[in-house]
Formats: sequence, C-alpha cells, structure tokens
Amino acid sequence: MKRPYYIFTSGKLMRKQNTLFFLPYKKEEELLEATGGDKEDDFDEWELITEAGKFKKDFDSLNKRVIPVDDVDSLMIFSEINFNARLLRFLAKNNIPAHLFNYYGYYSGSYYPREYLLSGFLLVNQVDHYKSRVKRMRLALQLVLGAGYNMLRNLKYYNGRAGDLEMYISRIEKHMNEVPLAEDIQQLMGLEGNIRQTYYAAFSTILGEKYDFEKRVKNPPDNAVNALISFGNAMVYTTCLTEIYRTQLSPLISYLHEPGDRRYSLALDLAEIFKPLLADRVIFTCLNQGRIKHSDFEEDLNFCHLSKKGRQTFVKAFEEKLQTTIMHRTLNRKVSYRRLIRLECYKLVKHITDAEAYEPFKAWW
Repeated sequence: MKRPYYIFTSGKLMRKQNTLFFLPYKKEEELLEATGGDKEDDFDEWELITEAGKFKKDFDSLNKRVIPVDDVDSLMIFSEINFNARLLRFLAKNNIPAHLFNYYGYYSGSYYPREYLLSGFLLVNQVDHYKSRVKRMRLALQLVLGAGYNMLRNLKYYNGRAGDLEMYISRIEKHMNEVPLAEDIQQLMGLEGNIRQTYYAAFSTILGEKYDFEKRVKNPPDNAVNALISFGNAMVYTTCLTEIYRTQLSPLISYLHEPGDRRYSLALDLAEIFKPLLADRVIFTCLNQGRIKHSDFEEDLNFCHLSKKGRQTFVKAFEEKLQTTIMHRTLNRKVSYRRLIRLECYKLVKHITDAEAYEPFKAWW
C-alpha cells in the first residue's frame, strides 16, 4: 500500500534509474551553496517518516536513502530540497504529487502532476453544477451541514469531560437550522463563519487554562493554538488535494468556496468536512496529552509558529489519525480516515453524474 513520505531535512531529491534517492546535506556550507541563502533550519541529521509512529533514522555508508517509487503516494516537503526537471518528470510519470511547506510550516504550494484519470463527461457535469445556482447551492449547503455536524460531534464528545459546552452546542445548532434558509453562497459562507467562530470559542474550555485562546487569528497566527490550527488545516487541505488527484474530479471547480486563481478550491470544500475530525482532534490530543508543549513553539512579536520538533510531533500524530480505521456502516468493512476522504470524492462524482444524491460524511462515533 502506498503512503505519504514526510521530509524534514534539507538535501537533494533525485531520480536514479527507476526510483527516488534522497541525499541529505551533511554540512552547512552545502546548504548555503545550494540555496544561495541563509541557514533556516538544523540539518545535523536527516529524518524521514516512512510509516505512522516510526521515525527511521537510517544512515548507510553512502549517506543516502532509497525511496522505492512504488511505495510513494505523495511527498510532503518541510525543508530545503534541491531537485531538477528530470525528477519532476519522474514524479509526473508515476503520478506522485508533492506538497511544499516553508520554514515556518506554512503551506507554500503543490506540484500537481499531469492528471491521469481524465473524464470529459465528468468535467462538463462538474462545471454545470457550478454554473447552475440551484445545483451549486444544493452541494454547498450539504458541505456546510456536514462540517457543522462534525464540529458538533467534537463538542458533544468533550461536553462534560472538559467542561460545560452546552452554550456553544446550542448556538451552533441554531446556526445549523438557519443554513437551509440561505438564499445565496454569501449568506451560506456567513453562516459557516458563524458556526466556526462559535466552535472555536469552545476551544478554551476543551484545552483548559494551559493555553490562552480567545479567537481564531491567522495571517499570521498570534499564539500556540492558532499556529496549530493553521498547520493542521494545511495538512488536511493537502491530504484532500492528494485524494482528489486519485479521482477524475477537477480540483479547480468547487461549490462552497469560489473558484479562483492560485488555489485548488475543491480541496478547500472537502477540507471543511474533515478539519474537525482530523486537524482539531489531533490538536486536542497533542495538547491535552502533553505531546506538544509550549517549548515546541517559537514566538515573535504577534507571531507564533511550530518549531521543527513540534511539526514532526504533529505530523506523526496526524498520520496515525489518517491510518486509524473505523467500521464503515454502509460498506460493512473497516476503512481508514484517509480512505473516507477518497470515498467523499466518489460520492461527489456520483452526485455530479446524477447517480446518487450527495450526503456529506457525518461521524457517528
């Protein structure tokens, strides 16, 4: 089974024959010469997460690591990597997307290889569902309801365990009742914003007094919790984008978020449903269990971001969550959280081709 590879150490990523090689930089001078810039990270050793829960620190005599290309689902790059056009062609040939994050852990962009599952019929219908106000509203409304429902599941789970969350639950339920009454996308986005604002207001109760969190702030995050939310949401977005790539859907045509330049807006749509189940639950687990501590953050004036160690810890917990399986009610077999995202893509395909009306994924456990 293919899996994502997470690269945290600077080096060269290259194609050799029919597989991938990663050669980490051993000396600071090598990085400075390669990047032409300042040192931005530590790279005294290289670490590659090859499977959930295991960090393999494996040096061989040649100081390089073979990455079997048939084992790679996607690349998540958090460090300075040198590569050439030959490597990009090889990634495209093997249908491997690569997602890049900057020094602070913020999502920078993706290398989205040539699509290999093409369907003109589906593309035409996907566009038709965007251009039709009724069809678009039907999908956008379901996406908001699915996201709101999964946020409520989180609050109901922690209600009583972490404190009294009834007030937040009631407010979100009130907003949810207003969602079907929305007349256009702007109203729908406004209600979605109200739901999420109320949801985030409950975080201070769930997380206790160890972390100060009053409201969601981004661009840039101003404290530890906001930094975690931004990083977690970026991880969900890239995961959704990878799963969309494995289907015939176009990532450019969306229904809740407005399609635009420089972003894959359908991944934003799907991420709304899964952010509460993936990013937020990992945040609660990491902070409440002390897996991520105050020392894992670096702060500047009105600016906070995860350290390299903090990002590695979060990514490890996030990958564990993606590989966690549940018994699917309809399929009657165990599926992973990652597979749930792919299934959501397939449900969208069925809806767009008029095979089956779309119902968003709602957690039942």
